[in-house]
Amino acid sequence: MKFVDEATVKVQAGNGGRGCLSFRREKSVPFGGPDGGDGGAGGSVWLRALEGINTLADFRIQRIYKAKSGEGGSGNGCTGRGGEELYVAVPVGTVVRDQDTGEELGDLKRAGMELKVAQGGKGGWGNTKFKSSTNRAPRQFGPGLPGEKRALALEMKVIADVGLLGLPNAGKSTLIRAVSAARPKVADYPFTTLHPNLGVVYCGEHRSFVMADIPGLIEGAAEGAGLGIRFLKHLQRTGVLLHMVDIMPVDPGADPVRDARAIVGELKKFSKELAVKPRWLVLNKRDLLPDDEAEKLAKDIVRRLRYKGPHFLISAAAGRGTRELVEAVMRFLEEQREKPRA
Repeated sequence: MKFVDEATVKVQAGNGGRGCLSFRREKSVPFGGPDGGDGGAGGSVWLRALEGINTLADFRIQRIYKAKSGEGGSGNGCTGRGGEELYVAVPVGTVVRDQDTGEELGDLKRAGMELKVAQGGKGGWGNTKFKSSTNRAPRQFGPGLPGEKRALALEMKVIADVGLLGLPNAGKSTLIRAVSAARPKVADYPFTTLHPNLGVVYCGEHRSFVMADIPGLIEGAAEGAGLGIRFLKHLQRTGVLLHMVDIMPVDPGADPVRDARAIVGELKKFSKELAVKPRWLVLNKRDLLPDDEAEKLAKDIVRRLRYKGPHFLISAAAGRGTRELVEAVMRFLEEQREKPRA
């Protein structure tokens, strides 16, 4: 299955209108002269980030976008009408690259941002523009310049405050269901989540954050194994990562510590910036053991990982410990938001 956060499209700006070849021929004007108007400019193609669009799925259906060309000039010095600008709506968080060169053209991070991706052609000159003291009756005119053509690679990166990180079936989807209104698919087999799901977590009046449920990673994800780097990139814009670890994995040969280290290794391979991002340890499925055993096992995992940051023991399925977790996240995000102001 191809994920719909990547798409390739072709854009073509409108051509400039043809300049006019015309001469005045009124009876009352003895020496007439050239009066051909210029052609109108072609319309440009713009991308505009809009809220409410969550995927690039529409670009798999329509792949070519053309702006209108300018109209030709006419006599009496009339300039042709310019072609209308074409605005194409894309999701907030879309990164735009030139497919041929790989150059990044822009990053539409906020709603309302616009990016010109193809310049409309300039209208051709009418023969009036060629008039001179030595050329009183010019028959030259401009044909109008062609509009710019481009192949674009669009890539959508999820914009969220918190990203859930972990192996398949670690309980990420269950957690986002427990603390928000998002309803991602939950099942007892790997890779039930095939695309990022966003949920708004409310912690009180004017206190909320966006959580992203990222599809599960496996060892080798940075090289494309499993669902690969298509989803690692979504974690780059988050403020904090919640690394979820299943303390009672179904596979009897699984080791939570070894698996957690493998995920950290994938982060380092993919991006140094991602590897140093704040990352909290969330030990899940405490409901599968008595409290004292779950707490003892959690302490042992933290000790073996030599982990010094914040860690939480929760049950996403039963909702135990989730309120304390989201409150701690909310306080951390509020502190981060206050730093630029200070």
